Amino acid sequence: MVTLAEVARHAGVSASTVSYVLSGKRTISLPTRERVERSIRELGYHPNAGARALASSRSNIIALMMPLRTDMYLPVMMEIAIAVATTAREHAHDVLLLTGQEGPDAARRVVGSGLADAMILMDVELEDQRLPLVRVTPRPAVLIGLPSDTTDLTCVDLDFEATGRLCVDHLATLGHRDIAVVGEAAAVYERRTGFAERTVRGVRQRADELGMRVLHRPCDGSYESVAGTLARIFDERPATSGIVVQNEAAIEPLLSLLRQQGRAVPEDISVVAVCPEQVAAGTSVALTSVAIPAQEMGRLAVELVMARAGAAGQGPSAVPPRIELLPPALTVRASTGPAPAAR
Repeated sequence: MVTLAEVARHAGVSASTVSYVLSGKRTISLPTRERVERSIRELGYHPNAGARALASSRSNIIALMMPLRTDMYLPVMMEIAIAVATTAREHAHDVLLLTGQEGPDAARRVVGSGLADAMILMDVELEDQRLPLVRVTPRPAVLIGLPSDTTDLTCVDLDFEATGRLCVDHLATLGHRDIAVVGEAAAVYERRTGFAERTVRGVRQRADELGMRVLHRPCDGSYESVAGTLARIFDERPATSGIVVQNEAAIEPLLSLLRQQGRAVPEDISVVAVCPEQVAAGTSVALTSVAIPAQEMGRLAVELVMARAGAAGQGPSAVPPRIELLPPALTVRASTGPAPAAR
């Protein structure tokens, strides 16, 4: 393994000069810096992470708290995690992935141990138990999600309330008056997970404004669950002509069951989904959808947390907390059309 002393000899400088080039703690002339950096590349030198952390009091690690739950759609979460890791590397940081469901204990461990310079929290609940610690820790943190109280917090998310409203607006313009929401699993609402509740809130608010009727039914996404959910919807509201699907796992079973029941999409029933673009475009009937900007959310979360980390020591107002809600965009495809009564 190449040592710092060997780099210094190769570059014809002192070991302390190499250290200063690596840490940036002192100004080094451009020719000397370039000579040292050339020696580092040619020799393949990699600074010891532990020694670097001790010297700088930084670990160059971002902790990503991403609880893995069976009731959540993991592909979207993994897409966000990949975007976080990729963007972190652009800032010379690695990602420590915490997938347990420990809540405040995991956040406390990160803060107390110095494992990471910053935290990014996913699966945010409206009354998230991790937030009291996040608000008082000196380590910068960003939430991918929106709790009820955003005081002193930096958050990034899709604007899910606007998403729900946009889905309703689209169906309303097509003449639909009775619509249903096939939602996430019941446990997601029991935890009061932010994105799920905010989507339904947006749907209900806009439907009330437009005089439309709405049924919301949780669904775990399995074929049996979707079958039961559909049966309930059509038993309770036979006139339902539009469905908003928020649970990505329910999409294919839903389309299959509608086909088996002889309900043509979109002639008999229109379907709008909140899901990744590739899911909407790849189904048996191309879905009108609002895309989940997973990559953009992950990238923006890292940019925000790195901005706050870079301002450490400059006072709390150096990079003030901010809320970044990405506006939804609806893409019309083959799954929506005029309501039967409107034709």
